[in-house]
Amino acid sequence: MVEKFAPAGHGPSELLPKVASVITIGVTGPTQGTWRAPAKVMTSVGANVGRIYRVAVGLSFHIESRYGYRSIYCPPHVDPEFGARMPMQSLKLHAELAGIGARSLAGDILLEPEFGMLYYGSVYTEMPLPSDEPMAENPCPAPSCVKLYKETGQTPCQKFCPVQCLSGELNEDNSVAEMNFDMYRCAELCQQYENMPTMIERAFEADDQLDREETLYGAEAQSFFYKATAGVDTNAQCFECMRVCPIATQSEGVDPIRRGAAAREAAQKGGS
Repeated sequence: MVEKFAPAGHGPSELLPKVASVITIGVTGPTQGTWRAPAKVMTSVGANVGRIYRVAVGLSFHIESRYGYRSIYCPPHVDPEFGARMPMQSLKLHAELAGIGARSLAGDILLEPEFGMLYYGSVYTEMPLPSDEPMAENPCPAPSCVKLYKETGQTPCQKFCPVQCLSGELNEDNSVAEMNFDMYRCAELCQQYENMPTMIERAFEADDQLDREETLYGAEAQSFFYKATAGVDTNAQCFECMRVCPIATQSEGVDPIRRGAAAREAAQKGGS
């Protein structure tokens, strides 16, 4: 199924020639406290990518050692032959076909009705497994988003995007009719792959020595070099579209506080 929809050269068989199944996993996003943090904090600690990668790597080893089928953790990285924004494989496509996310108005970010915005990982394996189906219904837009759209012509994600890179329309039945995502406008804010050559170019073009030093050693340059050497924030999302998304922040399975309270209540009932 994945091979049918993946772009040429980016299907599972490119990584594992005898692949029989694609296993897609999702973990929940930030804590409730993180959603309330300033934007500069969200970009540093909002992502849960490390957790999902560990799970996916562990699963690939588990399948080989327990069941004896070759398996490989699907790398989330970009394809070095195509620059900085073309992934080797589409984890979004895997998750969508597996039925654990549907494309939203917020730049095609996948949303799951119970667990909101998930971080996805995939494992390719030669182990044959039954397949799941895509979600029958898209949880986006939520009722409150429809209400704002009818009042203002924009959903919350569209209205509060800092660079206004989101737009779209709803059908009469409130389903998504059209979604537009200006990825380059978004990337200019969130992804900083081009910062280094840009700074060098500005330094060369500077007429004044002080301007040249500010370009190379000023606060903006220092911030970028820190991010690059520490490996943080240079390819993040700003989270503002998801911060105002009720599915991402308020769904039943999203909130660790509510999940914990429910688990404690169940434990108390079981012990009484």
